[in-house]
Amino acid sequence: MKNRVAVTIAGQEYTLVGTEDAGYTEKVAAHVDEKVREVLEGARVSLVDGAVLAAVNIADEYFKEVEAAENLRRQLKEYLEEATKLKLELSEAKREIFKLENKKQ
Repeated sequence: MKNRVAVTIAGQEYTLVGTEDAGYTEKVAAHVDEKVREVLEGARVSLVDGAVLAAVNIADEYFKEVEAAENLRRQLKEYLEEATKLKLELSEAKREIFKLENKKQ
């Protein structure tokens, strides 16, 4: 089901249509509004140029977050591999202890 949500970005009214709930859509629009306003406040550019520069900034954030997520996935994979290795070593050590204890008896 598609939801229609009215939002304001840089003083302009837009109606966004999507499957996400209204709260999410409003949150996304507020983020875009903030980024556009940051660009417009920092430089004397047109609204269109401000929107393009804001889009570039948002894309930059996105790619940095994708890279950070990939680094976390890689680190998690390494930790899981290390945990598996340690479990095998522990299991082998327990077997060795069991053998030694049985030899004593």
